[in-house]
Amino acid sequence: MTSATTPPLTDGLSPPPASRPDRLYPTLTPAQLARIAPHGRPRQVAQGEVLVHAGETAARIFVVLAGRIDVIRPSATEEVVVSFSPGMFTGEATMLSGRRGLAQVRAGMDGEVIEVARDDLLALIQTDSELSAILMRAFILRRVELISRRVSDVVVLGSPHCKGTLRVREFLTRNGHPHTMLDLDRDAGVQELLDRFHVTAADIPVVITCSEVVLRNPTNQQIADALGFNDAIDQTQLRDLVIVGAGPAGLAAAVYGASEGLDVLVVESTAPGGQAGSSSRIENYLGFPTGIGGLELASRATSQAQKFGAQLMIGTGASRLACGRTPYALEIGDGHRLPARAVIIASGAEYRRLQIDNLSQFEGSGVYYAATFMEAQLCTGEEVVVVGAGNSAGQAAVFLAETARRVHMVIRSSGLADTMSRYLIRRIEDHPAIVRHAHTEIVSLEGNGHLERVGWRDNQTGSLKTHGIRHVFTMTGAVPSTHWLEGCVALDDKGFIKTGPDLLPEDLAAARWPLARAPHLLETSRPGVFAIGDVRSGSLKRVASAVGEGSVAIAAVHQVLHE
Repeated sequence: MTSATTPPLTDGLSPPPASRPDRLYPTLTPAQLARIAPHGRPRQVAQGEVLVHAGETAARIFVVLAGRIDVIRPSATEEVVVSFSPGMFTGEATMLSGRRGLAQVRAGMDGEVIEVARDDLLALIQTDSELSAILMRAFILRRVELISRRVSDVVVLGSPHCKGTLRVREFLTRNGHPHTMLDLDRDAGVQELLDRFHVTAADIPVVITCSEVVLRNPTNQQIADALGFNDAIDQTQLRDLVIVGAGPAGLAAAVYGASEGLDVLVVESTAPGGQAGSSSRIENYLGFPTGIGGLELASRATSQAQKFGAQLMIGTGASRLACGRTPYALEIGDGHRLPARAVIIASGAEYRRLQIDNLSQFEGSGVYYAATFMEAQLCTGEEVVVVGAGNSAGQAAVFLAETARRVHMVIRSSGLADTMSRYLIRRIEDHPAIVRHAHTEIVSLEGNGHLERVGWRDNQTGSLKTHGIRHVFTMTGAVPSTHWLEGCVALDDKGFIKTGPDLLPEDLAAARWPLARAPHLLETSRPGVFAIGDVRSGSLKRVASAVGEGSVAIAAVHQVLHE
């Protein structure tokens, strides 16, 4: 039998690769079942027996030896999502993260299963390459299937014109959590829900969970807590490594660190992927000749890190690094302290905000810092503005031009040649729906509740023009996310973290560097504290370089931990 890890062959003589249903719901061979058996325990099940309740933390899978196991969607009609026959196994991506499951698992008839606990499952995945490929692929594809079929334990009540609604939906989407959206402006029956849960217009957006927990205009952390995103994480445990930020750099460090045996925890305030995670398509990243969406790249990297045992804490950002003594402690938004023997700062950078007094009034209501499918839906058939001249702005312009009537690129410099990849420039130049405005900047935003008009100035002629445009995507400059460090490590004059040879003797003296050796390449002015990716002074601000820095930093972390 062809191994699940064998690449597809196209010589016309070999069997075709497994179809999508076979990858989603594979049937294991007797030999594969025999290798799983030592990692679990045999168990008899009776028809109707509930093995896992909806909303229960994913702690085990069941491999069917005899009988049938059904996955039930919680609803009045108890819809069967899928049934597993002998040789098949339950479970999806929550087995990697330790989050709560979305459906009930129940015996459809009397039978026998192998029950495999989550820790034993992770050990199996890390040691058996063939079963790892089968299990990982199935888990990831099943989560995608649940999202596409809207098997969800969350309902969002809101309006597409409400910035809070957009934030909540992006948080759930980018964290791979399915949800049902009820539009207050369009969906019939919404008023009944509002009355049932005593919700007023001032409470919007509202998140309702399957346990009827009602969250009124919740923060990301409140949503994460309600859905149990972080239930499996012991916040008192001393870790080998805590990583701040789950962008490409932080996720790469998590993959390499965990795969090499380090106890790794990643702390992320919003969702994996960073700025790259909100990119519509990345086409110059090695190994993806047709490109890859930022969300897909982030999801794959997260699953890869969790496969090796790294844990990901979502919804709470770093508020302070207690660096006065070792072990260090990372303080997070809810007041907890996460102790760590080493720390990697990969908190990234944010797009620079437009210098307009009433900007905050329209952020999320016409002014956006990402161009994903969700934002694109809001401006189908309309004119939009993209501010910026880098690759992120170029990718956004090309992506939005697929559905927008016209895309105006507002560029402060003379053009794109010095800041954008040539392949993107060619696409922009050849696209009839994209118009470039060089030597131009936005000077005014107008609207009542939502952006309605945009004014920009030609800096060569001084002429001002106002346009009836309701959507602006700003992707220019970079402001490092270092405000929470409070002088703990040396920064350059723009606020980025200095590392390795960029640290001057006075930087080390001010930090009271205690060691005879010089800082490692990516080490900050504090021993055992590293900085990688966009937050680091002198970094290249590219996905590939960020991933490379993540792997390089781990080599130095090992040296520090052995000192």
